[in-house]
Amino acid sequence: MKTHLFLLCSFFCGCNLFSQTFFREKSDSLLGVYRGQTELPAKVETLGSLIDLYIYNDATVAKSYTLEMMSISENGDYGEGMILSHLNLGYYYYTLEKMDSATFHMQKTLDLAKMNGVETGVVKALSNLSLIQGHKGDYASAIKLMDSVANIYLMKKDYLNYGVSINNNAAHYYDQGDYLKAMEGYRHALKILDTIDREPYRKADVLRNIGKLNTRQGNHNKALDYFSQALTVYLEIEDNLYAASTLIDMGSVHSNLEDDDQAIEYYKRGLEVSIRSNNPSTAILAYGNMGIAYKDQGKYVQAIENLKKCLTYDKQELSDINEVIYLYQIGNAYTLSNDFANAASYLNRSVALATSGRIGNEMLNALNYRSLNFEKSGQLENALVDIKKSQEIKDSLFSMEKTKQIEELQAIYETEKKEAAIGLQKEEIKTLNERAKVDKLSKGLYAGGMFSFVTISGLLYFGFRQRIKKNRIAREKQEEIYRREIEYKKKELASQTLHLVQKNTFIQELKENLEHLRGSPERFKIEFRRIVMLLKKQSAEDQDWEVFKTYFAQVHNDFDQKLKTIYSDITEKEIRLAAFLRMNLSTKEIAAMLNVMPDSILKSKYRLKKKLQLDKEIDLNSFLNTL
Repeated sequence: MKTHLFLLCSFFCGCNLFSQTFFREKSDSLLGVYRGQTELPAKVETLGSLIDLYIYNDATVAKSYTLEMMSISENGDYGEGMILSHLNLGYYYYTLEKMDSATFHMQKTLDLAKMNGVETGVVKALSNLSLIQGHKGDYASAIKLMDSVANIYLMKKDYLNYGVSINNNAAHYYDQGDYLKAMEGYRHALKILDTIDREPYRKADVLRNIGKLNTRQGNHNKALDYFSQALTVYLEIEDNLYAASTLIDMGSVHSNLEDDDQAIEYYKRGLEVSIRSNNPSTAILAYGNMGIAYKDQGKYVQAIENLKKCLTYDKQELSDINEVIYLYQIGNAYTLSNDFANAASYLNRSVALATSGRIGNEMLNALNYRSLNFEKSGQLENALVDIKKSQEIKDSLFSMEKTKQIEELQAIYETEKKEAAIGLQKEEIKTLNERAKVDKLSKGLYAGGMFSFVTISGLLYFGFRQRIKKNRIAREKQEEIYRREIEYKKKELASQTLHLVQKNTFIQELKENLEHLRGSPERFKIEFRRIVMLLKKQSAEDQDWEVFKTYFAQVHNDFDQKLKTIYSDITEKEIRLAAFLRMNLSTKEIAAMLNVMPDSILKSKYRLKKKLQLDKEIDLNSFLNTL
């Protein structure tokens, strides 16, 4: 296994040697273009290309070009350049987990985009603000915001960014602990992005997220498979930041499998990519995870050496939470190697930083590790004090978690209440308008006395009858919906019944053939061939297709006729494929039903999209759902 890993590593290193040459040539070419440009919009656009080139390969260089963009845009009073500058700076700080700085620049992006009427800037800022809210733990706000972003992209028929938004929202559900909704979201995003050729890293992001979800659920082999698929894409497009992160993810899976040697190999590869591309955030993570793996192996010298490297990075790259973690991990490694004095030094620093930063969860770990050091060094009273503090924090965190859950429920309740209030306000406005008309009429008829009273009463009665009529229409509509649902279920049941009848007929015929074989061995070759043909016919050309198609057309408003209107030469097999896609069946599910390989279905989908003359950016499934 180790030899295989070494060969893989050598292969990737060779590929990156070539790609780094290409990378430098591309960078030099863009710089040459930039220096020769005089128009401000063109210079900003070229700087944007340089930022895109470096953001995943050398974030520090990307930041320098972003500051250059901001400087020339500010001097030239170029609004769009300022929007892009703040957007890129916000993303830079987000990758470093500096959320306050990221929020500032994203909010600035939003304000400038609104001021200048740049819709794309508004949507991108909202999307990133949703990610920041999720990182802060405000999942209710994050999900609601990302839902709005997804709807905007769907209305604009921007299916690529619609798929990305679905993936981002699924990630919010994952962080919230709702794994079922997370997986539903990831699969939905994958279906959308599966038909789009542009920006392949978007699909890789979804694959990586599914890998994380499988890791959390203990499906380690599935997780490694998804991570491997994502890694292949990242390496192909030289997305070094996410390639390094994925390698570290794969190391963590092996660590969960208690295969520390394999885990360390992946951490080393992630570290190599991080250093080569100057990505300090992933380098810190690789050093830290490697140190913990060495500690678990009992190799305390290597553990301390790697963990200390994490602390050499400045505050711009090393977050307070990670610093607390690495301090108490170093302290624990010293404790386990019986160097209690050094252990106390690092553990005290960890507890102090966790206290000042109010980092409750990690303070709990720091106190537990320090109490162990006190216990092993014979300071039992101090160990008891830390254990008591630890229990108090645990109780406090539990209370805070419950309070947070209550607040989230309260927020949902308040939102629903506001929506209901808005609905009532609309009704009240209508009522007030009617009353205003009545008041105006009553003033004109005031001298009529009783006649005025009768008229107003009549109008009120008319309004009351109108409301009853409106309620009756709404109720009839709802009843019609229920009626249609029942009809649909009946048709579905009839289709399934016919299908079962045909299956049973086929089984009976198969049994008869097998009986003939038993009685006449000499007919084996003839009958065997016939049975094979029957099996193929049954699995590949389902006999109830015509019945299914009839019911499907009724439920889905003559779906096949609409397809034939768009393209008269469409084949029966293509209509069948389109119908299965309209039912939101996956590629694997369709392949299983038609007894073919998934690759064959993907090719058929491509040919169908081409025959329907759909543009590349149009998603086939979404198009079919509109018919």
